[in-house]
Amino acid sequence: MKENDSNRGSSITRVLEIMEAVAKAERPLSPHDLIKDLGIPKPSLHRLLQLLENEGFIQIDLQGGLVPGARAQRMSINIWQNKRFKADREAILTGLSAKVGETCGISIPHGNVMAYSDRVQTNWPLQVYLPVGAQVPLHCTAGGKLYLSTLNSAGRKRQVENICLTRMTQNTITEADVLLADIKATEKRGYGIDNQEFIAGLVGFAVPINDKSGRFLGALLTHAPIIRKSLEELLEFLPDLQQAAKEIEALLES
Repeated sequence: MKENDSNRGSSITRVLEIMEAVAKAERPLSPHDLIKDLGIPKPSLHRLLQLLENEGFIQIDLQGGLVPGARAQRMSINIWQNKRFKADREAILTGLSAKVGETCGISIPHGNVMAYSDRVQTNWPLQVYLPVGAQVPLHCTAGGKLYLSTLNSAGRKRQVENICLTRMTQNTITEADVLLADIKATEKRGYGIDNQEFIAGLVGFAVPINDKSGRFLGALLTHAPIIRKSLEELLEFLPDLQQAAKEIEALLES
């Protein structure tokens, strides 16, 4: 999008274009990328970037690239949590949980963790309590590994190098090269698996929720204690989760 007309959009429009470009980019952008893609003059761009950084809407990563800042991330979560959309998602999750017979939920990327945005609990006496807002690691959860699998090779490597691969159970992968191989397998498979890697005795899997352009938005997940369902038994509901993910994606386009 070139800006040949000096009277084209206001500074507010430019700010929104910058935020949109940074948010949807598959890799951290450089100021040169924004100048090229948005046609904003260099002096104006640097002034706006400084403003956005000061206000917490963008931040500079370790390699000097532009990524969404804390306020932008909070804004995206608040939009996702808007009651109008949340009620429809919860209706889908309630039906899915009844079919699977286990807790179902949605987690979304939030910095270097996954955050639960929606959750419908099973009625079984034995269950794991992870309330909405709870944050879980990337490296040992089905949703976290699924998210990492949507990044390009450089992005995966950067994330794995910068997160703490804490051992949560004896099944937790704590070697970077082994984790990267597992993430690659997740990409090929199309869904993430947690085989007692986060909590001992708990298995789960997650499927992607994408926007209309195919970009990852969040993970639709379910989990169960192994005394109730094995991982193989839980995975029998893979088609049901995939169908529910499509229904949630349709809500985003309505």
